[in-house]
Amino acid sequence: MFTAKVFVSPKKNVLDPQGKAVHHALESLGFEEINDVRVGKYIEVKVNRKDKAAAEAEVKRMCDSLLVNPVVEEYTFDISAE
Repeated sequence: MFTAKVFVSPKKNVLDPQGKAVHHALESLGFEEINDVRVGKYIEVKVNRKDKAAAEAEVKRMCDSLLVNPVVEEYTFDISAE
């Protein structure tokens, strides 16, 4: 069994109003050295496959078909054996 940690974030050319709100809030708290904030999502999936390559392929299919909107989001993932 493998655990996939999927990190989804808005593409660089897509506006991120939530990220802007967090950026402004951090600045108002005195964190003035911030250049940009992007807010995304984290998804953890347990995959019951025997080898890492099969687990990676399965997670990629999950991301491409449901977990990520490819028009406005990009993703990366890490897989580790349990």
